[in-house]
Amino acid sequence: MAMKYGGDDNDVMADMNVVPLVDIILVVLIIFMVTAPMFMKPTINVNLPKAASGDQTAPSKLNIALTADGRINLNGTFVDEAAVKAKALEELAKNTEVQAIIAADKDVPHGKVIALLDIVKGAGVKKFAISIDKK
Repeated sequence: MAMKYGGDDNDVMADMNVVPLVDIILVVLIIFMVTAPMFMKPTINVNLPKAASGDQTAPSKLNIALTADGRINLNGTFVDEAAVKAKALEELAKNTEVQAIIAADKDVPHGKVIALLDIVKGAGVKKFAISIDKK
C-alpha cells in the first residue's frame, strides 16, 4: 500500500499528460498519409523545351500533350486526333474564348506539333499557348 508523505490532497496537478496528444497526432498523420495519394494528379512525363521568355497562362479545359512517341494526351487521357477536335468543338461551344495549352516533348518532330495546332485551330479555337520550361 502506497502512502503519500507531505502535501495535502487538494494540490493542483501541474503536469500535463502528453500521451493522448501524441496518440491523436499520430492518428491524424496516418489519415493524411492514407488520403494524400487520392488528391495527387497523375502526370505524364513530357520533356518540354527550355526558353528564357514565357508568361504564365490561365488554366484551360483544353490541355493537350504530345509525348515523345507521338501519342496525344488530352486532359489526362490518351486519345486520337478526332477526339481532340471533338473536345475542342465541345469546349468552344461552352466558351468562345477557350484557350488550348499544348505541351510537346522536345524530341517530337516539328511537323507533328504543327499538325496538332492545325487540328485545334481547324475546330475554331483562336487562342493557344505552348508550354515550356523556364531556363
